[in-house]
Amino acid sequence: MPESWLPAFVAAAKSVGLNYGFLLNAFERAAWLNGVAVSVELSLLSIASSLAVGMAVAAALTSGRPWLARPARAFVELMRNTPTLVQIFCAFFVLNMLVSQVVGGPRNNPLTAYAWVVIVLSLHYGAYHAEALRAGIEAVPKAMRESAVSLGFSRRERLLHIELPLAVRFAWPSLTNNMVDLVKATSLGSAVAVGEVTYASLMIWVNGDNVLELMIFVFLVYAVLTLFVAWMGAWVENRLRMPGYGQ
Repeated sequence: MPESWLPAFVAAAKSVGLNYGFLLNAFERAAWLNGVAVSVELSLLSIASSLAVGMAVAAALTSGRPWLARPARAFVELMRNTPTLVQIFCAFFVLNMLVSQVVGGPRNNPLTAYAWVVIVLSLHYGAYHAEALRAGIEAVPKAMRESAVSLGFSRRERLLHIELPLAVRFAWPSLTNNMVDLVKATSLGSAVAVGEVTYASLMIWVNGDNVLELMIFVFLVYAVLTLFVAWMGAWVENRLRMPGYGQ
């Protein structure tokens, strides 16, 4: 919103009982906008890395090799059956402390709270992606697998060139749903003082009586982000649609 509009917006909001005075404070406004940017960045990084984790784990689950499939199954069950917030706390307060001890103290620890949130969200939602992709891989018609074998494709080539491309198409609606949920989960970063939009809002309303006003803004930010992810998911789904499947 252009700065020239801010006083008019704040005055209009005040006339209906809403206190958006923080927008006129350059420091608080910049902190809040930075929180929005951090939320967007967290979402993009976590979505990309969680999809990479999901593909790797799905490949292990469907590899047919017990020494790969069993650890992958244990990983999926651990990540999806424990709360995301608990995983973030364990990572930041336990694993982070162990890393600090190994590298000679917190000053030498390259992993920040931000990094731990990205890692946990990537692993947590990677487990959900893996299950969706596993179902997609298993939905690949048997005739396609047999054709690939008859053409001399190796197991890796079948996975990369036939099974995963088809599995992504079959699983994309579920993957989109997972990504929308992941965007909402970035708000959990506020629990370990990551400066995303929820934490930035909390820091502002501590100094002012404007909890309602900031929560309205937070709701709108997440609504816009999740709607954008859902829209992009629908666009990709239409682009990936194959003749003979679906509409």
